Amino acid sequence: MQIYVYTVEENFNNKNKFFLFFYIINLFNPLLISSFWGLIMKVLVTDKSAEEALKVFQDAGHELTYDEMDHDTLLKEIPKYDALMVRSRTKATTEIVEAGAKGNLKVIGRAGIGVDNIDIETAGKLGIKVVNSPTGSTKSVAELAVAHMLSLARFVPKADSTMKKGEWIKKQLKGIELNGKTLGLVGSGYIAQHVASIANCLGMKVLVYSPHCTDEKASKMRAIRKDLEDLLKQSDFVSLHIPHTKDSHYLLNEKTISLMKPGSYLVNVARGGVVEEKALYLALKEEKLAGAAVDVFEQEPPSEDNKLLSLDNVILSPHIGASTKEAQIQAGTVCAEQMNKVLNGEEPEFWVNKKFM
Repeated sequence: MQIYVYTVEENFNNKNKFFLFFYIINLFNPLLISSFWGLIMKVLVTDKSAEEALKVFQDAGHELTYDEMDHDTLLKEIPKYDALMVRSRTKATTEIVEAGAKGNLKVIGRAGIGVDNIDIETAGKLGIKVVNSPTGSTKSVAELAVAHMLSLARFVPKADSTMKKGEWIKKQLKGIELNGKTLGLVGSGYIAQHVASIANCLGMKVLVYSPHCTDEKASKMRAIRKDLEDLLKQSDFVSLHIPHTKDSHYLLNEKTISLMKPGSYLVNVARGGVVEEKALYLALKEEKLAGAAVDVFEQEPPSEDNKLLSLDNVILSPHIGASTKEAQIQAGTVCAEQMNKVLNGEEPEFWVNKKFM
């Protein structure tokens, strides 16, 4: 048997070579080295999240901090963390992202769909991945859209409020059925698809507009693809399911709202800024539209002088599309799983700023 004994000098040199090798690898792929060594990542969650979502990080062995920091505190603390998970309250602004990039930040996760509260372009350019959970709140948001349509059609809020005032105004509350009506969906993503599924069951004819929607996709939704102008002119109900971007800002404005079928209804459970609220107010005030339901606003919460608050033919809700027990769990856990993939050096499925990296 041949026995090899390391000398002190040889042992020292080999160790140096070993660590030099991993140092070089770390320059190009730090996540690979972290995974190899089993290093614990520091995860910061700044918005209220389901316990099930937090457990995903804990089960992965990461160090978890839950703290609803204000902007200035987050700006100071973010360089210490490898990952940041937010909902809609926290704004991952340009300066937050840049501060994180100067430290250890590798991924920002949005427990939900919309990422308009995150500077995804700056994050991408600085090598920080942004992920979301587009499937987490699909059913909850879709059900709210349909609930708003039913409430508009049958005057549910007015029936409730007048009854509680001791009034019996049955003759004034003659509504309409959704069955046989035409629903126009602006957007063809997960939520729009689920709304289409429910609408078909209610006997509605479904139209869809989206730059990303093909005839094949529309067919799977049991919908007919239209351009925006035709959809607005032909729909009894228009429901919005698109993100707020530079291209979609004020998509529904004075001009496009004027194209809508007289006596029709508008439902927005998507994002504030997609609808020009001043133009919507005028259309409702002048009764060009029969009604509207709005869950999202240009400013949240809306100011006291927001004129929509003064109308009887509009139903308002405080951005509650994803506010169900089920959605909170699903959105949080999906987001956490996506973030863990990034921390493990894997490619996430819901990587929203890939084009900027």
